[in-house]
Amino acid sequence: MRSTAHSFKDNAKAAMADPQLRRALDNVKTGFIGKRAKAAARLPEFEALRDASRAIKVHTLDHLDLYLERYEKNVLAAGGHVHWCESAADARAAVLEICQRVGAKTVTKGKSMICEEIALNEHLEAEGMIPVETDLGEYIIQLRHEPPSHIIAPAVHLTKDAIEADFRQAHTQFPKDRPLSEPRHLVDEARQVLRTRFLEADVGITGANFLIAETGSSVIVTNEGNGDLTQVIPKVHIVVASLEKVIPNLCDLSTILRVLARSATGQEFSTYTTVSSGPKRPEDPDGPEEYHVILLDNGRTQMLGNEFREVLHCIRCGACMNHCPVYHAIGGHAYGWVYPGPIGAVLTPGLIGIEEAGDLPNASSFCGRCESVCPMRIPLPKLMRHWREREFERRLTPAPVRYGLAAWAFLARRPALYHWLLGLEMRVLGALGRRKGRFAWLPFAGGWTRHRDFPAPQGKTFQALWAERQGTRAP
Repeated sequence: MRSTAHSFKDNAKAAMADPQLRRALDNVKTGFIGKRAKAAARLPEFEALRDASRAIKVHTLDHLDLYLERYEKNVLAAGGHVHWCESAADARAAVLEICQRVGAKTVTKGKSMICEEIALNEHLEAEGMIPVETDLGEYIIQLRHEPPSHIIAPAVHLTKDAIEADFRQAHTQFPKDRPLSEPRHLVDEARQVLRTRFLEADVGITGANFLIAETGSSVIVTNEGNGDLTQVIPKVHIVVASLEKVIPNLCDLSTILRVLARSATGQEFSTYTTVSSGPKRPEDPDGPEEYHVILLDNGRTQMLGNEFREVLHCIRCGACMNHCPVYHAIGGHAYGWVYPGPIGAVLTPGLIGIEEAGDLPNASSFCGRCESVCPMRIPLPKLMRHWREREFERRLTPAPVRYGLAAWAFLARRPALYHWLLGLEMRVLGALGRRKGRFAWLPFAGGWTRHRDFPAPQGKTFQALWAERQGTRAP
């Protein structure tokens, strides 16, 4: 996927001017937030489970090399293959080699953000293969030639009417007058189309929510069952996963699963939790003949050793963006790359560079809602602040911002001068705005006054009022 993160501001403006997107994003605010709150409230130990889940990830990352070695050993013992890939290009090449060796023409895919990260579909298409997304949301955006706009709900930016129009345009094999006005009609039609694709597929590709070191297993969590068909019917199953997906054992998996679905969709548990361990054995009735795991680094070991280590705790539930007021306003595509919302504001600069994605850590009000609902308690505002610091240190921040901060720092180190100037400003603005009580325009405040009036100061400064209350001298 080609990044447009450098155009974030323009992307955001276009998103806010899109009335169809505004209607679709209302579903995020009204759906996910309430469901998560109710699911958490029904589980008295929810907060304790968050702590336990975070502790599992902290421990695993502290000993990541050992658990990855153990995972590889158990994959090989089960008859599978592990491909260590440092970059996205290495991962694409490994997948392509497997597909070409078995003569694959059709490849079915389960929903995988890692496959989006390495632009796998485009690579396979360029080599003459047909990749078919089988998750309903991913299938819809594939028809539209769009990237996902959400980690768990890739088509959340679309309304039902827009999806109906896409189906009528793409599925010309069905009668023109067929009913498609209800969600069930859309689901049934997608099922008819995709069942044929499942049976035609030579290779099935899935991501992995977790990799289990103890058993060499990959785990996918879905609500549609398409992931099971993707990995069971074709003769080859390829798992594409990043290094930090590994956890020690199945007991740890059961702990994290209890917070994953509740945080993501407000469910007690997702409909399907599928554990796969190697190719089929002689006594198995079905399953792939080959099982391959693509283990991708792509910059993660670098983050493991710096101040952004905690972003690798993420389990891709999407709770941070579900609760983010910025995401509610602009959706996912405005972020310009694979990962939107607060998690994208931290992870994307780490993967494609702060030079390309420097606007993303600044797309936050620092309200803290993302951190408060993250099941792994990732301090996303703190990590965004680290990226802002790096951006400033490299002089990537716009010059007016740098000069403004320099002026602020000068005054902040001189509190007497700061308070005198603030009092003077209050008196001047108060006098000028006394008649109307507001300003339609102010110098250096265009970002505010373009959209709303600026209220004129009234009365004394906070410091003066506080001093009066405490019976001390005003600064």
